[in-house]
Amino acid sequence: MSAGDHAQRSVAAVRLAGIHKAFPGVRAIRSATLELLGGEIHAIVGENGAGKSTLIKVITGAHAPDGGVLELYGEPARLSSPAAGLDAGVAAIYQELALVPAMSVRDNLFLGREPARLGFVDRAAETRRARAVLARLGVTIDLDAAVRDLGVAQQQFVEIAKALEREARVLILDEPTAALSGHEAERLFAVLAELRRDGIAVLYISHRLEEVLRIADRTTIMRDGETLGTWDAGTLTREEIVEKMVGRPLTDEYPTKGGAPLGEELLAVDDLRGGPVRGVSFAVRRGEILGLAGLVGAGRTELARLVFGADRRSGGTVRLAGRALALASPRDAIRAGICLLTEDRKAQGLLLGRSALENFALPNLGRFSRRGWLRLGEERAAFARHVAALGLRVAGEWQTAGQLSGGNQQKLLIARWLETASQVVIFDEPTRGVDVGARYEIYLLIHELARQGKAIVIISSELPEVLGVCDRILVMRDGRVTGEITDVAGATQERLLELAVA
Repeated sequence: MSAGDHAQRSVAAVRLAGIHKAFPGVRAIRSATLELLGGEIHAIVGENGAGKSTLIKVITGAHAPDGGVLELYGEPARLSSPAAGLDAGVAAIYQELALVPAMSVRDNLFLGREPARLGFVDRAAETRRARAVLARLGVTIDLDAAVRDLGVAQQQFVEIAKALEREARVLILDEPTAALSGHEAERLFAVLAELRRDGIAVLYISHRLEEVLRIADRTTIMRDGETLGTWDAGTLTREEIVEKMVGRPLTDEYPTKGGAPLGEELLAVDDLRGGPVRGVSFAVRRGEILGLAGLVGAGRTELARLVFGADRRSGGTVRLAGRALALASPRDAIRAGICLLTEDRKAQGLLLGRSALENFALPNLGRFSRRGWLRLGEERAAFARHVAALGLRVAGEWQTAGQLSGGNQQKLLIARWLETASQVVIFDEPTRGVDVGARYEIYLLIHELARQGKAIVIISSELPEVLGVCDRILVMRDGRVTGEITDVAGATQERLLELAVA
């Protein structure tokens, strides 16, 4: 490392000491201490609910801490809002990108800060500055393209460019690769390396520990609202990080499979077509966990939506226990006994501003109603049973779904569908944005559902997850099944990739 690099990294861009923050019924941060240096990539890891999101919001000004010290570049900071944080040089990029989809890339970059000349927006200046900031990132994006027409990776680069245009010196990324392909993630890592060389302080939050071990200069671990410490790169192994995160040794990442004999065929899909799906057939037996693997765009999610009745099929049949189903809508699928936990639980699965109880009851109102009247006592009793059975951590039935951690949001969705007595459960990216400890709990729940005789379908972009959880795997490419793996124990990621690109 050069003398200049040492000088950059000696500057504390952000310093937190003794930060604590509470909400009604929840103590989100008990005690947090952190030092983020200029010119470093600093990772924060921890289970869902450890306090990471609240800590980010304290740094950006979205939440005022109840106590402790926040300094930016050596000066005490009292940030009253995210706008104040931006003015101070702190920008955060969340999973839900803060862009206006209908507007162009250029307009998004300068929204609210348009350069003017003689009382008119100076489009030439916008174009010049936009090209310069995108060139700094090493990416080429059509400035006139509507943001909604861009891929997720390009939208993310627009967000980063917008932050740099505002002269951000601290960049916070929250689960930045959750929706990216491997190639897109590699491009993002290259961009972050360039920003580090430019002296930008990067705070990187991710559940993907392989990424953290690869790109982070230092890593801070949080548990139960406290920072346990900060370690230099190469100091801890992945297993040691996991153990500190969950507070116990995690000897196996995936539960042992039950090995119980499978039951009769429950779900059968024959020559299903619609959208990018082109003639897919498969069957799942009672007690079986079937995996659907493939690269982004292979058609896995679209296949699940066809089975669930969310998209209209152009051909093919779906049978449940031998009976052909007419699925004109998800309501038809739910009534038949099929449920889908979507890959985007925040946008498509939950009403984030409504309570956990309301989200749980949403597809079950008929079960709790008599003669048009909702029996709230029955609803609450059923919810309480699932909270206890699933280990759902919720401050109370009134707590909004948006306040729950990713793992608990997923458990809330599982509770909802268990109450419907569904026989076929389709999980689309079941552990996206979920920490290692909560993942294990979700895997246990999936195995328990299989032991109850339900047919399980898992769609996952994480090949180790498919290999670790499923009994059988189908691999898709371009809307078709390109291969089947029955000997999962003897299969490898390389074999899955071969079939995915076949």
